[in-house]
Amino acid sequence: MKLVRKDIEKDNAGQVTLIPEEAEDMWHAYNLLQVGDSLRASTIRKVQTESATGSVGSNRVRTTLTLCVETIDFDSQACQLRVKGTNIQENEYVKMGAYHTIELEPNRQFTLAKKQWDSVVLDRIEQACDPAWSADVAAVVMQEGLAHVCLVTPSMTLTRAKVEVNIPRKRKGSCAQHDRALERFYEQVAQAIQRHINFDVVKCVLVASPGFVREQFCDYMFQQAVKTDNKLLLENRSKFLQVHSSSGHKYALKEALCDPAVTSRLADTKAAGEVKALDDFYKMLQHEPDRAFYGLKHVEKANEAMAIDTLLISDELFRHQDVAARSRYVRLVDSVRDNMGTVRIFSSLHVSGEQLGQLTGVAAILRFPVAELSDQEEDSSSEED
Repeated sequence: MKLVRKDIEKDNAGQVTLIPEEAEDMWHAYNLLQVGDSLRASTIRKVQTESATGSVGSNRVRTTLTLCVETIDFDSQACQLRVKGTNIQENEYVKMGAYHTIELEPNRQFTLAKKQWDSVVLDRIEQACDPAWSADVAAVVMQEGLAHVCLVTPSMTLTRAKVEVNIPRKRKGSCAQHDRALERFYEQVAQAIQRHINFDVVKCVLVASPGFVREQFCDYMFQQAVKTDNKLLLENRSKFLQVHSSSGHKYALKEALCDPAVTSRLADTKAAGEVKALDDFYKMLQHEPDRAFYGLKHVEKANEAMAIDTLLISDELFRHQDVAARSRYVRLVDSVRDNMGTVRIFSSLHVSGEQLGQLTGVAAILRFPVAELSDQEEDSSSEED
């Protein structure tokens, strides 16, 4: 993402002009947009024209519109962002108040204006425009007959390919069918890796599996690469890292990212930091439950006591359409930072973010134990709600 211009007043109202440069920037834009904002961008509109003879025709014209945002639709697989709203600025093709849907396009600038820019949104812009955040990782999570080829970017885990091959069981005295099917499976996974992983960007490829599947696959792939003189694979052999996972399903990627060999290799990536923070939280919950809180009420109580060392919060909560609820989360983040705590905002499109979502989306590791909310307090707080 490229920041072209930033005009924010002292009262935090203002506008920002950005250019999305890659697919992931659409995810950042999705997190910046809220209902009620105004968005100015280039778009295509179908316009009806009437000739001197009275015949009516229609043609498509490119024009720049300013919309008051009403609905935001993000397609995580195609990384496409569509924004629907009403036109709020005079235009020769579109009447004031008319509805239009803008699809944000890569390398075309857009201007976003808000009445209130909060710290979380400004941090998101800083993150999106910082090239150091895009240290990318690829992962192949596999078991016999099933593999997922994923790209782990700083903001999301994208499944690029799913390979499924039926592997017959070994029969007494004959393993030929089993071995042929396994070879076919390994070949398809190797093809998927070459098709979907850009080795110019990716600095590490995790190969995770239970048992010896990963070793057998890597041996097969590099033997074939030597036979066919596949320079792409041979030159990037050092980027492949074999780790253990419990299965070939996408959720097993979290275990692979937790592996100490992986965390040392990926020390500078955001994904590894998120996974480690969530792992620390689970360990604390197991050994010292008085120092691990989750749920907004409990975390706010811990924050009042200035006890929060690390706050784990899902970016999904900042997309809340209720302004009061959203500002409550922003206040919590600001307060923890003011008290010298660390804030980790998890992406809901990452495996770790999905897990945090199951814990209400907000959790905290505390500096010192804090007594749990008593049942009486919880009852009274639920009555207030």
